[in-house]
Amino acid sequence: MPRIVLHDAALADGASPALRIGVSLAIEDGRIAWIRPSDAADLTGAEVVDAGGATIVPALVDCHSHLTMPGGSHWIQRGGDPPDALRQVARDNARRLAQAGVLWARDVGSPSAGGVPVSVGVRDEHRGRRGAPYMRVAGTWIGKTGYPDMWVTVDGPGLKDAALGQLDRGTDLVKLYMDAPGGVPDSPFSVDEVRAAVEAVHARGAKVAAHSSHLDGARVAAAAGVDSIEHGMQLDDDVARTMKRNGVTLVSTLSVFASWETFATTTTIERFAAEKGRARTREMKEGAYAAIACARRAGVTIATGSDFGGGSVRAGHLAWEVELLVAAGLEPHEALAAATRSGGALYGVEHAGRLAEGLPADLVLVHGDPLSDPRALWRVWAVYQRGARIA
Repeated sequence: MPRIVLHDAALADGASPALRIGVSLAIEDGRIAWIRPSDAADLTGAEVVDAGGATIVPALVDCHSHLTMPGGSHWIQRGGDPPDALRQVARDNARRLAQAGVLWARDVGSPSAGGVPVSVGVRDEHRGRRGAPYMRVAGTWIGKTGYPDMWVTVDGPGLKDAALGQLDRGTDLVKLYMDAPGGVPDSPFSVDEVRAAVEAVHARGAKVAAHSSHLDGARVAAAAGVDSIEHGMQLDDDVARTMKRNGVTLVSTLSVFASWETFATTTTIERFAAEKGRARTREMKEGAYAAIACARRAGVTIATGSDFGGGSVRAGHLAWEVELLVAAGLEPHEALAAATRSGGALYGVEHAGRLAEGLPADLVLVHGDPLSDPRALWRVWAVYQRGARIA
């Protein structure tokens, strides 16, 4: 493969608040060979791509996705579709992610078939396949007894064994559901029960993600040392400080609320609002935005998640989450970091969401400056995966 030079672009690496302009980047053997000022770039013998007007960013990381589910207003019903249908949905979603520049996907819950999470087979099918994202999967949700049959449901003493059971079925991480059945705001599990599960999972070299939409669930998850709190719709300063102390990442999913607000038909949110009240819906949204501010004050690492498939958002719309993090008070460079290097750190691969000489050339060119206009991430012009252009 000839050397490729992306010539005279701008660069936003997710680490610096400043945009670098007049930059050229060379790709050789699937890796970034060098990054130089354009007037010092060696173009001899290279395939030169005129990237003027575009910005190079790291490939994006979606830390909260549901690859086997399509999203939309009937996403709950679709979870009960036959496994073959779910696997085809995952293929379609994988293609959409890659086309949007999302090359790292962390699946945090899928239905199972014969006791094996469908997501495990999806990951294995796509492993090493160019044009599909790299995947790590959590398997099936683990919740309190009383949740639907498609979940693994246990009482507290069985939590550790249930978590290890998911790893035994081939998952990369474990997903705990820290909301109690029936909308009760108390945590369904104790700190000791969750900590025992976390320590057992960590001993196997894996991570624990914890869904939480209530304060008490977040408090227990943070104190128990989970790796991430997903959604985190309610946080206070004490919980945020505990998260910071224990190295717990907050995975934001603000775009779920935005998607509810922009449905075009009689929708899940309308049914939800009728049941819970529109005031409660507004309260949840306000709580999620306040949680972002709370986490930022405490210095908690924030990573982006779209919740596509497990909510109403569709695959490939992670740019929406970056926009909304800026609306919630993050600086554009902080929001870009959440979608790249911070997400990559939680994903658990050193080079995920990063740009540097010697690293794999997983990168995206967008039209415009994402450090002044996060909407630029919607305007994907080219996607390179391991040095090959895939979009």
